[in-house]
Amino acid sequence: MGMITGLLTLPLAPVRGVVWVAELLADEAQRQLAEQESPQRALAELEAAYAAGEISNEDFDAAESELIDMILRAEGH
Repeated sequence: MGMITGLLTLPLAPVRGVVWVAELLADEAQRQLAEQESPQRALAELEAAYAAGEISNEDFDAAESELIDMILRAEGH
C-alpha cells in the first residue's frame, strides 16, 4: 500500500477492524453450532441418558445404531 493510499484509507481502519472481528465471531458461532449438532455429541448425550436410566435398553440400542450409522456415513465408510 502506498503512502497516499494509506493516508486516504486510514479513517476506514477501525471499520476494517470491526469487520474482521465480526467475521471471526461468525466463524466461531458456526463451529460451535456444528459441534452441538454433531452425531458424536448426540451419542454422548444418549449414553448419559441411558446411564441415568432415562431410556430403555431397546430405545438405546435403536438410537445408538442410527447414530453410529450417521457417524460412519459422515466419515465416508
